Amino acid sequence: MEVSVIGNPQARIFRAELAYRELGFRFGSVVISGESRNRVTFCNQGSKWKEIAIRCSHRSVKCEAIVSDDAPPFLNSTSKSKSLESVKLFVGLPLDTVSDCNNVNHLKAITAGLKALKLLGVQGIELPIFWGVVEKEAVGRYEWSGYLAVAEIVKKVGLKLHASLSFHGSKHPEIGLPDWVAKIGEAEPGIYFTDRYGQQYKDCLSFAVDDVPVLHGKTPMEVYRGFCDSFKSAFSDYMGNTITGITLGLGPDGELRYPSHQQDVKCSGAGEFQCYDKHMLTALKAYAESTGNPLWGLGGPHDAPAYDQQPNSSSFFSDGGSWESQYGDFFLSWYSSLLTSHADRVLSVTSSAFSGIGVPLCGKLPLLHQWHKLRSQPSELTAGFYSSNGQDRYEAIAEIFAKNSCRVIIPGMDLSDEHQSPESLSSPESLLAHIKASCKKQGVVVSGQNSSTPLPGGFERIVENLKDENVGIDLFTYQRMGALFFSPEHFHAFTVFVRNLSQFELSSDDKAADVEDETVSIGSGTGAPSLQTA
Repeated sequence: MEVSVIGNPQARIFRAELAYRELGFRFGSVVISGESRNRVTFCNQGSKWKEIAIRCSHRSVKCEAIVSDDAPPFLNSTSKSKSLESVKLFVGLPLDTVSDCNNVNHLKAITAGLKALKLLGVQGIELPIFWGVVEKEAVGRYEWSGYLAVAEIVKKVGLKLHASLSFHGSKHPEIGLPDWVAKIGEAEPGIYFTDRYGQQYKDCLSFAVDDVPVLHGKTPMEVYRGFCDSFKSAFSDYMGNTITGITLGLGPDGELRYPSHQQDVKCSGAGEFQCYDKHMLTALKAYAESTGNPLWGLGGPHDAPAYDQQPNSSSFFSDGGSWESQYGDFFLSWYSSLLTSHADRVLSVTSSAFSGIGVPLCGKLPLLHQWHKLRSQPSELTAGFYSSNGQDRYEAIAEIFAKNSCRVIIPGMDLSDEHQSPESLSSPESLLAHIKASCKKQGVVVSGQNSSTPLPGGFERIVENLKDENVGIDLFTYQRMGALFFSPEHFHAFTVFVRNLSQFELSSDDKAADVEDETVSIGSGTGAPSLQTA
């Protein structure tokens, strides 16, 4: 999409180009007169709504939507919940916004996309910042240039920035841990999570090495602290004005959990325990001996199902199975304690590093909703969430966040029970309500995200979750920009979603302006969008 705004001498003038050619998508061209108020209209004959418009002036912008009678209920709503008024809406940038060579990928496309989001009324952008990009070559050698360039673009566009410090890697797109860490891992594979088959998860470090000097004489906590100190210094000019929030990576994909689903395929099972690296086994052995049960410290549960087996296919997760035995309580208590301790260490170290900057810190929890209707809730157990004697397994985690004055990010707010496979015994709605209640009990502020792929009824579910006044959600981040996000059908839906969260009113000066409106429509029937001027 090429957008040009041409106005009189008093009007703002900007030109941007959005070309996701390599991503397989492209908009058409638009020219908008900028004499005063303007109205940009996106029309889609095959859509559930008739027309979506952006009305802009020199000083403000107003989103309008004209929807059809058969549009989803949330699109037709005109009343606005009080809780929605306080929700700040952010959009995530692509994971590979900055390449491992510190170049900004798709620079023109991202710049144009940010301007479009600003016009819609989005308040800010989430930027994933990867350890493997910044500290790639050597411990303590930081290269922030690519991410600083993005921060400057965000600032110039007039958006806020939420920085996500990612101490993990990614498979899609492929972003690894720092090269020097990978070399250490080749010589010392015990730094990675390992399952009972010897398969290693190399996209983050094992929780058992948090305080072990395995990184050229430094512990991971010391290295993370150095990373945070360098970030704080490099971005000092943006702190508190452009940068209004920081998320701290806590595990795989940034979430606080074990990588219980190591395999890069969708499995029918509940995942497997990741306790077979050298350091985890050493910790397990010591814990077993301290409780007077040395034989329990030889490894994980022998009767737990495999990745591709359903939880009830073996005895461990069954009703009355090993998970409810004395041994099960021993193992699961130890396994979950390492997760809780890891969260406490990371949040404590990083909150100390960012003390006094006035920017809220966040950490992300997973929404492990598969098999949630089983009594054992096995997907949560293999990921490290457990509490003895029927106590709330999420309350201890929320307590750690409260202790370190950190907020909780919960993903999956677009998920509904209705669209889950009956065989999976999944209940994202009840699990989400449970986690939110645990956070509220500990006084922890909750922020929300959607799942990574647009789902049927997803926007409706998000709106319902944000309307929940029992747990006030202050920030919602929609994931994530890219070709699919800017496709005509999805971007139209997102535009109407934004309208439901905020209404932008023209200033009194703009309302008094005695000028005519001009409308530009982007028609999108079949093929590439065409330009229509009204």
